[in-house]
Amino acid sequence: MRDGVAGVTGRAGKVIGVQCVCRIMAHRKTHGSVVVDFWQRALAFPVTILTLSLLTWGAVGALPAALFFATMIALKLIGHLRQLARMEHWSMSPESGGVPEGRGAWEDFSGNLNKLMRKQREAREKHAAALQQIEQATAALPEGVVILDETDHIEWCNPLAERHFGLDGSRDISQQITYLARQPEFVQYLALSNYAEPLILRGTRQDEMVLSIKVVPYGVNKKLLISRDITHLERIETMRRDFVANVSHELRTPLTVVNGFVETLQDMPKLDNEMSRRALQLMGEQTKRMEGLVDDLLTLSRLENTLNTLVEEEVDVPVLLQSLYQDGQALSAGQHVLKLELNCTARLAGNGGELRSAFSNLLSNAIRYTPQGGEITVCWSVHENGAPTYSVKDSGIGIAPEHIPRLTERFYRVDRSRSRETGGTGLGLAIVKHIASRHQAHLGVVSEEGSGSTFSITFPAKRRL
Repeated sequence: MRDGVAGVTGRAGKVIGVQCVCRIMAHRKTHGSVVVDFWQRALAFPVTILTLSLLTWGAVGALPAALFFATMIALKLIGHLRQLARMEHWSMSPESGGVPEGRGAWEDFSGNLNKLMRKQREAREKHAAALQQIEQATAALPEGVVILDETDHIEWCNPLAERHFGLDGSRDISQQITYLARQPEFVQYLALSNYAEPLILRGTRQDEMVLSIKVVPYGVNKKLLISRDITHLERIETMRRDFVANVSHELRTPLTVVNGFVETLQDMPKLDNEMSRRALQLMGEQTKRMEGLVDDLLTLSRLENTLNTLVEEEVDVPVLLQSLYQDGQALSAGQHVLKLELNCTARLAGNGGELRSAFSNLLSNAIRYTPQGGEITVCWSVHENGAPTYSVKDSGIGIAPEHIPRLTERFYRVDRSRSRETGGTGLGLAIVKHIASRHQAHLGVVSEEGSGSTFSITFPAKRRL
């Protein structure tokens, strides 16, 4: 059986080999015939003239034969030069007309060149049609699109980008985008080359327009600048913030009144009913909890307000942490081991009130979620790159990996029942994240379930004083 398979394989190989040889011979034959045909046409005229000249020599003498041969060769040369002149003139503007027709060897050359030009013209028309379709599709996009080169010069933009940035597609090509869109935050966004997060740009050339800008690098040092009008979404977000702030503000007065009456009733000397005392105690606790929730909502609304600019000052962080350390000991009431590590004396340029709120939130969270007898370490240090960092490390219950990305969401709770027991509002980490963002800082979380957590705020080195 093995011999039979080998025989079949050998015969198949021979057939394939014969087919390949035939194709090669056919190709060589075709190529050879073209070459032979060219030389036959090229040499036909000089051979004919030479033959006629020899006949003339035998009939009337050598001089007439030489004159006849020279005249005919000169006429043929003049014809070639004339055709070359026509070809050179055509090559200056090939789009003005077809390839000049010729005779003899020039006829086939002109025909082949005409075919090549026709194919190129058809390919160019297809490419132009495809480019036009791409331009039409890009013009229909709901986003503005600008193509930038490595030096941020405009190579192309669609009509929506022209409206967003006040560009003129026919006039501003090859201009640097930062010469036309001069907002400082936009210029800085391009210069930093950190495009992980989109830029929210307000106060563009069109009044009250808010743009979300994203830069996508592609190709070789090319950039795609994508802009989206989010004015409507921004108005909705502003309405939401105003609603939360107004409702929270309106709740403050009735909560204060209710809490005052509850405290008054608790102080009454003739309150002998145990159920009444318990009810008043629960009412007081829940009222205080609601007051804390309202305070946090108002704080978030203030932090999210774009008109609320950051008022900076020199913050003595070591002194601030000493004060927070004492507050933490009072909150812990001796149930935890608190440590304060001041590894540097660096001060910060920032808002003291906001930083105190962020630092205090992280410390109080660690105390709430660390069991009795656990250890909590507050640390202030500077990284090798000069970036100051505040961190709180605890030996508490830890956080599962799937919960970490959502910790800074409002009212997100890993364990709802435990959060209510500890008195948390679910807004503390959202407040910390906003404060860190206002100080160009990064909130980091490292945690393992059952092994504690480390929350840190890393500030840029430029804020270190």
